[in-house]
Amino acid sequence: MKAADIGARGGGTQPIEGPVVTPERSGHDAVLLIRDARVLTLDDAGTIHDRADILIRGGRIQTIGADLPSPSPPYTELNGRDKLAMPGLVNAHVHTTGTFNRGAFPLRPLEVFMLYEVPPFDFGPFPPELDYARSLYSAVEMLRLGITSVQDDPFFVPHPTADSVDAVMRAYRDAGIRATVTINQPNRVEYEKYPYLKELLPDDLTRIMDAAPRMPAADILNLYADVIGRWHETECGRLRIAVSCSAPQRATEDYMLGLEDLSRRHGLSYNLHILETKAQRVTGRERYGTSLIQYAASLGLLSPRTTVIHAVWVDAADMETLARHGASVAHNPISNLRLGSGVMPFRRLRDHGVNICLGTDEATTDDTHNLWIVGKLCGMIHTLSDSDYRRWPAPAEVLHALTHGGARSMLQERETGRLAPGYRADIQLLNLRTSAFVPLNDLHAQLVFCETGSSVDTVIVDGRIVVRDGKVHTVDEEALRQSVEELMPRYREHYARALRWVERLEPYYTEVYRRCAAQDVGFSRWLAGPQDVGTKGAMP
Repeated sequence: MKAADIGARGGGTQPIEGPVVTPERSGHDAVLLIRDARVLTLDDAGTIHDRADILIRGGRIQTIGADLPSPSPPYTELNGRDKLAMPGLVNAHVHTTGTFNRGAFPLRPLEVFMLYEVPPFDFGPFPPELDYARSLYSAVEMLRLGITSVQDDPFFVPHPTADSVDAVMRAYRDAGIRATVTINQPNRVEYEKYPYLKELLPDDLTRIMDAAPRMPAADILNLYADVIGRWHETECGRLRIAVSCSAPQRATEDYMLGLEDLSRRHGLSYNLHILETKAQRVTGRERYGTSLIQYAASLGLLSPRTTVIHAVWVDAADMETLARHGASVAHNPISNLRLGSGVMPFRRLRDHGVNICLGTDEATTDDTHNLWIVGKLCGMIHTLSDSDYRRWPAPAEVLHALTHGGARSMLQERETGRLAPGYRADIQLLNLRTSAFVPLNDLHAQLVFCETGSSVDTVIVDGRIVVRDGKVHTVDEEALRQSVEELMPRYREHYARALRWVERLEPYYTEVYRRCAAQDVGFSRWLAGPQDVGTKGAMP
């Protein structure tokens, strides 16, 4: 089975059983009517309809109201009785590249973990079929969980090609999900990404790093221009391109400024990993004499188009800077927890007016793409950083971050993330007769703290039914699993070859982490106080 065959059903859907007036039509010529659902709009007024119909035409919501007249045939009717209609979730940050590494790596802090995630030597290149299968597998999982939009930041080893990026875009096209996709490609020498690393490494390893291939900024920017021209706003706007340099300390200034130019000219989201860890706080101080947020601002990289990913080790000045420039922050609490990065200052960022969205990061740091669990942890972990319970995240705030906040991050806040006339019909129907909602006491709280995605029954993207009765109708999942099984042996061979370098390099990266962890940066995002941070010769 070829990977290209998996999404052969991507141009349409399988026949849908149930209360269908006429056979379902796909695409923007479809008319869809949802009858008698409880409707959670998540609009600014917090509107909830105990019973309402939703009429969808041309991929957009036309009307929400009780007892709407039936449209002229042909149309599809769905019975929404005992179901909740709400916006699809938005996974605002994910790396689908890690999808096939679930459970594969040991618990390590980010600076060490990235050695396992992307070994710097003898790793790749991989066939586009692998990129296609990873992204498609991720999309299927997300759709089944009610995630209708994703902002993917895939990295390509050793460097991206038009074929590898096309494979990711084809996967999202075939799955039927709404996707905004970047090309995550650092272009600095490996030892330049971390403080102290060059002085720690033996000469033979620094020479190998110097000789390792790096993609020139001009080549990456040319690839972006090509991909933007061929994929941006295709599939009636469902597929979009964004830009990413990975992180400021991993990219040259000419490259980052070139991406900002593309972002401004084409209206693209700009994704930057900034201050995920304490080591990155130290990196900014050692290399630029300021925080990485202030460094990015000095280059003109912060704007309403910018999504800063993680933002854990930000201080008050950084928060004010983010707010002043209108940037969003992608919060990844499960990833932060697994990597020991610390607890992001959720309430203080919100108090500054910063838009917060939520992401699963990748399957190597979350081990799933389950955004419901991310939302639950977001609703709970911040109780550990503030004794004033009035400042803990409210369920309504978490739901906003799961939907409209993510849409804002992808520059589509007027297109998706809420249910209202004129918005794209990105809708999930949840079964209200599951244990998560019986008895129904507080809808917002039960969505955040009780729902796991198991109640998701039907998913609609751009007015097209892509999941029904919990089954994805756009992809042959058995063929996809078979393709994965065929691709994995070669992938594991690559990884086994690269692992010898990981084992040799890990002590030096561990020492970088230890040195940074022991420094006083004026505050802490760990639950441990400064007195608990390890000293020389001991890990914290």
